Amino acid sequence: MLSINLRQQSSLIARLLHLFDCCFTVGYLSLLVLWYRVPWSPYYTRLLVITFVLCFISFQSFQLYRSWRGWRYFIEFLVILKAWAAVIGLLLFYFFIFKISIAYSRVVFLVWSVTTPFFLFFIHVLARKMLRVIRAKGKNVRRAVVVGAGDLGITLVKEVEEMPWAGIEVLGFFDDKIDEETVTEVYGKPVLGNISAINGYLEQHDIDYVYIALPMRAERKIFTILRECRSLGARIYLVPDLYVYGLHHAEIQSLGDLLILNFNPHTEWKRGFDLFFSLAVLICFSPLMIVIALLIKISDGGPVFYKHKRITAAGKTFDCLKFRTMKVGADRELQKLLDENDELKKEWEQHFKLKNDPRVTRFGRLLRRTSLDEFPQFINVLRGDMSVVGARPIVGDELNDFYKESAGRYCSMKPGITGPWQVGRRSDVDEYGERVRMDDWYILNYSLWTDIKIIAKTVYCMVKGNGAY
Repeated sequence: MLSINLRQQSSLIARLLHLFDCCFTVGYLSLLVLWYRVPWSPYYTRLLVITFVLCFISFQSFQLYRSWRGWRYFIEFLVILKAWAAVIGLLLFYFFIFKISIAYSRVVFLVWSVTTPFFLFFIHVLARKMLRVIRAKGKNVRRAVVVGAGDLGITLVKEVEEMPWAGIEVLGFFDDKIDEETVTEVYGKPVLGNISAINGYLEQHDIDYVYIALPMRAERKIFTILRECRSLGARIYLVPDLYVYGLHHAEIQSLGDLLILNFNPHTEWKRGFDLFFSLAVLICFSPLMIVIALLIKISDGGPVFYKHKRITAAGKTFDCLKFRTMKVGADRELQKLLDENDELKKEWEQHFKLKNDPRVTRFGRLLRRTSLDEFPQFINVLRGDMSVVGARPIVGDELNDFYKESAGRYCSMKPGITGPWQVGRRSDVDEYGERVRMDDWYILNYSLWTDIKIIAKTVYCMVKGNGAY
């Protein structure tokens, strides 16, 4: 009975939020008309009514009031933008058909059109924060069971437990392991029965979600669950075992009548962000870069830039640019240096760099300490060889010797000027495997918000000079 009440309350909250959003859009328009002292006319009254109706239909059509448990804020904001764009597009069509755009203030309409989705998103964030507080107190909780107690099922439970604000309680597993061996508990959750017992369990218990976490080869069991359990009151979700292929950013696409999985990361937004950010940095810091270039040239007359072959997307190589921080001819001195010093040779084989490299100039050491030597890599970003944020740019030997199973993931994206390796412990990371895990983490979890946070932390690390050499 409590669960039913919670469902009704949740549905009531969604309906109230829907109504509030529609009222807010027309109320905000009315306030802007008053704020800009535009004379009120019957045209505005008609616009308010039409806008309310369009918002009511569009917001519902774009499923703005679905359950957002476990979804990122960025995704919800995109849905709001799409729903609002549909409303504005229909209003512009209305103005065009009836030739009445002159009856409205362009300034008011422009301000209203641009700012409303941000206010709506703010309202939804507040609503989600309120629900998080409620769920943290054990209310408005959805109960779930997992079919499949293997690695995929355990991974699912871990993800749910890492976001308690989603308000999902996993009651246990259903798995045929209990027919083969005595298994009563998996990852702290009870095994409720074998897979064939799930029908009876759903009939006797109030369950909201059923997560099928079986391998794709168990298609018969999956089809049986979908055929027999969809009418028993719970929502059924299939968790594809994409982690087996090593890339979580796969997306479903269509090829004619076929559905296909695209394992190529969706990075179109990333390219646009890279271009905008890199141009801004190069323009703002061009005087500093000119001064650095002159000081390097004056110091010994050698080249300003240092080029080194690194790996980019699809395993291709490119010339990674840096301000030269070593003496002229430093590459030729490396092998001699390693042959004469076993400790330096061991350090190079482990890190592919030397902490106290005698080839680095005094000015070069300053550039490295502040990471200013990497500024020319924004040119690489403009060329399309690198990204602002990504995995570390590495050489071919590193990819072959250390990445191994992670090599395919690494080559799915462009390397970055900065990344989790730089805002973590940077060059202080002793174990190379930890660096690989940092790169893997980013490739599997990248997002616009993650990139922004990493950039902010990078600026802080540059100021402190932590771990750079």
